Amino acid sequence: MKNPIRTYFLRHPVRTQRFLEILPGVFSWSLILFPIWGSLIVPNWVAYYVIGFAVYWVYRSFTLAVLAFSAHFTIKASKAFDWLKDLERLYPDRWRKIHHLVIIPTYQEPIHTLKETLQSLLNQTYPKENLHIMLSFEEREGEVGQNKAKLLKKEFGRKFGNIWVTFHPDIAGEVKGKSANTCWGAKHAKQILVDQQKIPIENITVTSEDADAKFHPSYFANVTFEFLRSKTPHNHIWQGAVVFYNNIWRVPAPIRVLASVFSVTQMYILKRADRLINFSSYTTSLKHVDDIGYWDTDVIPEDYRLFFKSYFATSGKFSVKPIFLPVYADAAESSTWWKTFVNQYEQLKRWAWGVSDDAYIIRQYIIAENIPFWEKTLRVIKTIEDHFLWPVNWFAITIAAFFPPLLNEEFNRSILGKTLPQATSTLLTISLVSMVVIFIIDALNRPPRPQSRKLLSVILQPLEFLLLPVVGFFFSALPGIDAHTRLMLGKYIEYRVTEKV
Repeated sequence: MKNPIRTYFLRHPVRTQRFLEILPGVFSWSLILFPIWGSLIVPNWVAYYVIGFAVYWVYRSFTLAVLAFSAHFTIKASKAFDWLKDLERLYPDRWRKIHHLVIIPTYQEPIHTLKETLQSLLNQTYPKENLHIMLSFEEREGEVGQNKAKLLKKEFGRKFGNIWVTFHPDIAGEVKGKSANTCWGAKHAKQILVDQQKIPIENITVTSEDADAKFHPSYFANVTFEFLRSKTPHNHIWQGAVVFYNNIWRVPAPIRVLASVFSVTQMYILKRADRLINFSSYTTSLKHVDDIGYWDTDVIPEDYRLFFKSYFATSGKFSVKPIFLPVYADAAESSTWWKTFVNQYEQLKRWAWGVSDDAYIIRQYIIAENIPFWEKTLRVIKTIEDHFLWPVNWFAITIAAFFPPLLNEEFNRSILGKTLPQATSTLLTISLVSMVVIFIIDALNRPPRPQSRKLLSVILQPLEFLLLPVVGFFFSALPGIDAHTRLMLGKYIEYRVTEKV
């Protein structure tokens, strides 16, 4: 028996695509506005909505607290482990045959940032002759990009197995950004590494590395270990803990708080196999990427798209595996505080634009018939939950409880009306346990305090977390609803590189 919904989606790809793009914005705006108009018509429903969301937030907070602590200790142990020694012991004849291709897409990155990134690759414990670097510049960067390429080739040219430079041109139909640039660089590197140098593609991993990322020295040794011990090495992506600590002590307090929350959340997510999806800088099999046609060139968010493209291409037999080692990245920063805040907002709007992938994900979910129903449903629902609720969370947990008593006098006199603020306040106070955990884990993992930083500012550091309600509005709710609304109205954003200093 034919599935009528699937048939409709196959017959009307444009119409259904547009419907699915409108859906997140309608959903988020409906949940944000419901406490206002609902307080006038169905205040009891609003109260149950607020309480239900508060309970949900307590659950998420406690889950984060427990798993973040667990991840912290696992990362600590993994950093101290000698992965090369285990490779030599368990795979003495195989591990040196594994090569790692690293694609670094770059546009307008300062030369010192690129030097630091390449230097961090030189610090890897894995043999450097097995590391192959592709610096993928954008052709539109012009002479500045050409000069940076020459300097980097001159300084690092003989220190890796290979280091290449390519210049990605503007191609009709492509969306300018990391995904298209990574695709270009990976295809060119494959032609040299596999087709010319004859290294078996089955023995090569490919890493998409942000231009400001610095992998822990044991990263590629650890990835090699996981690659070799897997029965299906071409059906995984490996993801480290992306922590925004490179410049944590330089950025303003609101950005520092955000960086702390993001960093601990990235540690926590490594413990959630059901939610773990590659983000920012990650590694997979070059054979697999070649099999599925590389990164898509018509999208902005490349990480989630690559995962779900892989997931549906392999009939659900694909997963992201954790690497319990840090991948150090930059927090948003610019030359002035105001520019830094604008930088952070634009970065988060770009991340929130990941909701644009949901149309693709839902469409593939409906069309795919070769994946068990509940397996694909749970995988997709968890992603949609995170994306759809991104702009809603702040409104639901911060101000929604005030509307029913404020806007409906009759409800305010009821028992539920009198207890709603106290009940939600109690639940959200309990959820603050996660903030304590975030502060502790962040303090244990961030780099040591610079000598130039005054001791008083460090003592007062816990008070920075009092900024979270305000920070959450301007750097979570607003960019989230901005992205949802633009997608809903068909006003697609362009890729905007986060400025580096």
